Amino acid sequence: MKKEETKNEIESKLLNLSRVERMTGGGRRLRFQAVVAVGDKKSKVGVATAKASDVSQAIDKATKLGKKNMIEVVMSEDTIPHQVEGNFGAAKVLLRPQEKGRGLIAGGTTKIICELAGIKNISAKTIARTGNKLNNAKATILALKKLRK
Repeated sequence: MKKEETKNEIESKLLNLSRVERMTGGGRRLRFQAVVAVGDKKSKVGVATAKASDVSQAIDKATKLGKKNMIEVVMSEDTIPHQVEGNFGAAKVLLRPQEKGRGLIAGGTTKIICELAGIKNISAKTIARTGNKLNNAKATILALKKLRK
């Protein structure tokens, strides 16, 4: 029973789903790559990517990996304690704390990750030279890892 209760608390959202191909001697091999964000809305969040020959298998695989690689986010009263920046590849994300009642001011993958982490008041800016959702998600996770009390 305890395992079922913890499964229900953890929520997952699909950030990106893409079809990837590999050339072999016999032709093209199709697979699907899923990027999934997982969180419990109580300060734990994770991002993972997985490939499989079927869409649902790729999503399930990525969700399991995301649950395994969850991080604890340092929060103070529904926001983050200080301004922080995260870089991954060409992606750059800036997270700023906000007063109570301002809401979640962010775009794209950053907004989804902050929602799943349980952050209610934050201002985020993606200062990226890329639209790559995986890199933006990883930059957000790296920024959240840098937080200190």
